[in-house]
Amino acid sequence: MAIGRNRRLANTGLLVGLMLLLAYSAVAVLGRSFNFDNQIQLAAKRYGSHGQQTLEQWRNLLRSLENSDRNEQTKQVNTFVNGHVVFTEDSVAWGQSDYWATPLESMGRGVGDCEDYAIAKYFSLLILGIPADHLRITYVRARIGGPLSSVYEAHMVLAYYPSVDAEPLILDNLIDEIRPGSRRPDLTPIFSFNSDGLWIGTSPGTPSSGSSTSRLSHWRDLIARMHADGFE
Repeated sequence: MAIGRNRRLANTGLLVGLMLLLAYSAVAVLGRSFNFDNQIQLAAKRYGSHGQQTLEQWRNLLRSLENSDRNEQTKQVNTFVNGHVVFTEDSVAWGQSDYWATPLESMGRGVGDCEDYAIAKYFSLLILGIPADHLRITYVRARIGGPLSSVYEAHMVLAYYPSVDAEPLILDNLIDEIRPGSRRPDLTPIFSFNSDGLWIGTSPGTPSSGSSTSRLSHWRDLIARMHADGFE
């Protein structure tokens, strides 16, 4: 879901808490002792030399950032993913109306929409050791056409919280500059989630059980494919 696609925002509804637990616990261990070589080999097999080179560059970037501060890590990851993934509608990239690509898929093929950018950045930062409670994949209403416009479309970004209760910094595929949420008045948060839970709006605290059933299904499917590809 992204700018340029005229899609109605997903309605939020109540989900059973057990479903949330099953969905989120599946990613609790991702990012620990990550096997880059496996992902590079899969990229070479599936996407050829270009995919292999991109995954190698991704590995080299993350290794070079291991001892950097978090601001530098988020900046470099945001720039890398934005620069190596070309925005492409799901129907063109994957032959489906709504598909959430794994980092291997989006960076290996070099295509994706806003969900794929946010997902690749999220797992890249987990690999670097940024705790999940400092990161949220966030659905927003994005205002199109300037501050006086009344046109909104659905979009996804990654929010990074320097501390759990801090103002989030927004990693977006539309612009390379990472800005505080207060400097993105064009974005209105709807709900956000990470490996630990889900929130309505932006308020920190106890995760909520509200979301969209279809979104939860996409997330579970994404994690299952990542596990099948050895992303752990």
